[in-house]
Amino acid sequence: MYVWSKRLVIGILVGFALAAGSFAVRGEGPESRFWITWIILNYIGLMLWIFVWMIDQTRVRGKNLWVWLLPFLVAPLPTLMALVLFLQRKVKA
Repeated sequence: MYVWSKRLVIGILVGFALAAGSFAVRGEGPESRFWITWIILNYIGLMLWIFVWMIDQTRVRGKNLWVWLLPFLVAPLPTLMALVLFLQRKVKA
C-alpha cells in the first residue's frame, strides 16, 4: 500500500496498547465500563485504519479524498461503500 509505513503502523499499535493498558490499570470493579471502553477503542482504531486505507486508494487512483471526509465522519460505513463504488466505476477514455 502507498500510505502505510512501518512508523505509522507501529505508532497506531503503540497508541492502542497504551490506551488499552490505561483502561486495564484503572482496576475498577466488575460493574465497570471496561467492555464499553474496549469496544469504543476498537471502533476508533478501525475507523482510523479505514480512513488511512481510503487515503491510500484515492491516492493510487488520483482522486480527491477530502470531499469524502465529512460524510465519513457522519456515516462511516455508507461513505466507505459509496467511495468503493465511486472508485470502481469505469473511466471514460
